[in-house]
Amino acid sequence: MTPSIDHALRLRQLWLTYLLAMLFHVDLGLMPLFHGVSPEIESHVNPSRLPLVYWGMLIVFLLPLVAILLITWTASDPATAGRWRWWRRVHFWLSVVYTVTNVPHLIADIVVPDSRGDQVFLMVVLLVIGLLINVEGWRWWRQPSSA
Repeated sequence: MTPSIDHALRLRQLWLTYLLAMLFHVDLGLMPLFHGVSPEIESHVNPSRLPLVYWGMLIVFLLPLVAILLITWTASDPATAGRWRWWRRVHFWLSVVYTVTNVPHLIADIVVPDSRGDQVFLMVVLLVIGLLINVEGWRWWRQPSSA
């Protein structure tokens, strides 16, 4: 008998890798500060709307953490896997949303006037990791509930 693939384990690792790459993307964007150069790009966001932007970014970082916790919780008790079927479906669609939103972010990083190759490359890496999460998420969703 061939052992089944642990898609939940793969997903946890992919999401952790994705989160680290997201954090590195932000950190890399701020690196010019350490060399006396402003990392500022022209913003069209009204300063009164910045709290909304900050909350949005907080949610963008927290949802993968919640996903990791729920994947772990789901996978920790195979006897209750059927009860968590809804989460497998929601997770897949959540991962698709993250991948789809990375496409305009990648395009924005390419077309910004002072585009940096390192940031564009890192966004390509994030997009690839997102696609891998989509594939594993689909497989996990479609895996029989007993696994």
